[in-house]
Amino acid sequence: MSASTDEPARTGAPAAEPDAIDIDQAVSRVEHELGRLFARIRVSWREAATTVHPDLQPLGYQVLTSIASGTATSAGAIIERLQTDKTAVSRHVRQLQELGLVESVPDPDDRRARVLVATDLAQERVALARSRYEARLAERLRRWSADDLDRFSELLAAFGD
Repeated sequence: MSASTDEPARTGAPAAEPDAIDIDQAVSRVEHELGRLFARIRVSWREAATTVHPDLQPLGYQVLTSIASGTATSAGAIIERLQTDKTAVSRHVRQLQELGLVESVPDPDDRRARVLVATDLAQERVALARSRYEARLAERLRRWSADDLDRFSELLAAFGD
């Protein structure tokens, strides 16, 4: 007598549950889409950096936006925020100073220390770069319903926790 064709083949390893396979495939799709999203974000950083100055690199743009975020900051705070090394931040801060985008000024709370501030020119150019990015993002997101946007926001928040 032969075995029923409805039973899984017995190869020594248990057959994967259909739900587990579906989850694994869904996780792979999410990983793929996150990779595509991160690549697009890197392209956006490159475009934003070029908007600010043709010689500025994407990490330099991130350093600049960390400085331009409103409050004066130190190189150490930028290193912590961007999770990058001191040498890279120092090199980009130096370039930003040479381009007239950042100044080192005495810390108002501790005159012995210095903090980095964005110049008016930097604020203008960062605002331009952000407005272009925000317009592209809004154009894409406006294609979705409010319910889809709310759900997307909830899922992103849950994923980030």
